[in-house]
Amino acid sequence: MAPVSASEPLDPVEIVDVIVDCVDVELVAAFWSALLGRPVGGRQGPYVWLDRSGGALGMGFQRAGGDKAGKNRVHVDVSGPDVRAVEARVVALGGSRAAGYDDGGFLVMADPEGNEFCIVPAGSVRMDDAGRAHYLDPPDDTHA
Repeated sequence: MAPVSASEPLDPVEIVDVIVDCVDVELVAAFWSALLGRPVGGRQGPYVWLDRSGGALGMGFQRAGGDKAGKNRVHVDVSGPDVRAVEARVVALGGSRAAGYDDGGFLVMADPEGNEFCIVPAGSVRMDDAGRAHYLDPPDDTHA
């Protein structure tokens, strides 16, 4: 296969689905369905996927053998008007705060099988030069 030049026009390529490997596909799909307010749109074989109405990115779940091992190499970010309210909702649905990520300043959570994802505020997340986010830091009241 010949290498592709960055200057050559290419047909557009888009991410259309994110697929999560899991052992209990129904449990993980139910968690994400409730968190995102998107009903299950279908099931076939080892797959369950959420409804994609409104042009939303597709999210599916694939039954895979064995428990999750190690950190996810790819994760999704979710957002809502109040990150702490979203965190409480995640926990109420069976998710948890992921351990070991506090130094990065991001609110890293895990679904019921341990797949990590971040809760970020709406809009852009500002980071310092080291890549640490500060949206979870208490407000600076030194100038009050």
